[in-house]
Amino acid sequence: MRFKLLRRRLTITSPRMAVRNAMPWPLRWASAAIVLGFCGAIALWAFEFGKDIAGLDGGSREEIARLRGEIAQLRDEREKTQSFLNTSASLVTAEKAAQERLAQQIKTLEQENRALKDDLGFFEKLIPSTGAEGVAIRGLQADVVAGTQLKWQVLVLQPEKNAPEFKGRLEVTVAGTHSGKPWSMALPTGPVPLQFRQYRRMEGLVDLPAQALVKTVSVKVLEGSATKAAQSINL
Repeated sequence: MRFKLLRRRLTITSPRMAVRNAMPWPLRWASAAIVLGFCGAIALWAFEFGKDIAGLDGGSREEIARLRGEIAQLRDEREKTQSFLNTSASLVTAEKAAQERLAQQIKTLEQENRALKDDLGFFEKLIPSTGAEGVAIRGLQADVVAGTQLKWQVLVLQPEKNAPEFKGRLEVTVAGTHSGKPWSMALPTGPVPLQFRQYRRMEGLVDLPAQALVKTVSVKVLEGSATKAAQSINL
C-alpha cells in the first residue's frame, strides 16, 4: 500500500502542484514602471552625453547655418568660374578662327606680292630705249609645261608719249622638230586681235603634238598686211 502511494507520487499520475507569486499585481506593475523609467533615464542620459561628446549641442544650429552659407557661396563661385571658362573657351575659338583667317590673308598677300614682283621684274626688262617710235615687242618668254603645252607671254607697247591707239593682230609661231623632222605651227585659233594705246601684255597656252620638240618661238605684230614688229627666242 505504501509502495503504491510512493509510486503515484513519483509518476505522472501524482497530484498537480501550482507555485504562486506572493507579490500582488499592483506591486508588480509599479516595479515594471520603475524599471522602464530607469532604463529611459539611462538612454536619455546616454543620448545627451553623446551629443556633448560629438559637439552637436551648443551652437550646432549656427554651425549648420554657417556651413550652408559657405556651400551656397561655393556654388555661386563655381557657377561664376564655369561661366568664365565657357566665355574663355568661346574667346579662344574666335581668336583661333581669326588667326586662321589672318594666316590665309597673309598667304594670299604673299602670293600677290610675289606676282607683283614677277610683274615688276618683267616690266623692268621691257623698258624701251629712249627715242624709240612705233610698236615694239619686249620680254618675249616661253616655257614647255609638262612636255605637252607651251606657255608664252609677251608685252607689246608704243614707246612714244601720247601714242595713237593701235589696232592689229599678234601672230605666234612655234617651230622645232616632230618625230625627227622639221616642224612648225601657229596658234590653232589664228592671230590674236590686238588693240592698245600705251602697252598690252598678252599670254596663252599652246597644246603641242606628241613627240614634238620646240626650239624657237616667234611673235609678230601685224597691222593689216604690214609687220610692225617681230621677235624670236630659242628654247
